[in-house]
Amino acid sequence: MPTFEDEIRQIMADETARLRAAPDLLERVMRSRTKRRRARFAALATSVTVVAAAPIGYLTVGSVATPGPQPTASATPEPPAIDDTPPLRSDPPSFGDLGDGKAFGRVKVGYLPKRLKWSNWSINYGDSYTTSYNFDGDKTGFYCVQIFVYENEAVQELDDRIGRYRDEGDGEEVTIGDRSGYLVVQFVGEDGMKGTPTLFLRMGDKQWAEIMFSPSYVKEFSGRQAVEAELKKIAEGLTSTG
Repeated sequence: MPTFEDEIRQIMADETARLRAAPDLLERVMRSRTKRRRARFAALATSVTVVAAAPIGYLTVGSVATPGPQPTASATPEPPAIDDTPPLRSDPPSFGDLGDGKAFGRVKVGYLPKRLKWSNWSINYGDSYTTSYNFDGDKTGFYCVQIFVYENEAVQELDDRIGRYRDEGDGEEVTIGDRSGYLVVQFVGEDGMKGTPTLFLRMGDKQWAEIMFSPSYVKEFSGRQAVEAELKKIAEGLTSTG
């Protein structure tokens, strides 16, 4: 007496022949499953469903239903293509030609130490921007003095940084005319250097400046007091134009 699976195989062979599908479809599906009976029935149901999706009609266990129009199985959408091409590098936004470089963004530099020239380099991110000065005006050369300006939302990042210096007892409060500031040596020990002398200057509720001397440029001066005096002169001459 034919077994249940034999009956299904015969039904599948008859139907798949008309569909031009492989008659061993059930065998291939069942071989990919385990030998447990539950797994065989799950594979069987899957196979029947595949045939049932054809437009000739549908199958039920143990019988063939009257052919009739049936919805076709929707194709599985292919995953979207992934663009793994690395983005092209682009230059950061800049202010372009600043002339002598003493006016950039919403600030104006009134004083620079002797021999310094604008480096022909700047970055402008809107709420934060910077430029620098060196001896030869070469934008690929090392900086001597660099000025960052922070405005609006960017001020919070600077407040947090100064707050950490205060908490650690590193640096000191200073007054530049009627404006407050904070004097500190940053990045001590980086690249084997003694640090970057820096003066933070509060220019308004939503505008701060960070004036830095490179560790190499510091060697041009007689000592710490001379460096701090130059930092304060730059700060005194730095004004807001916004």
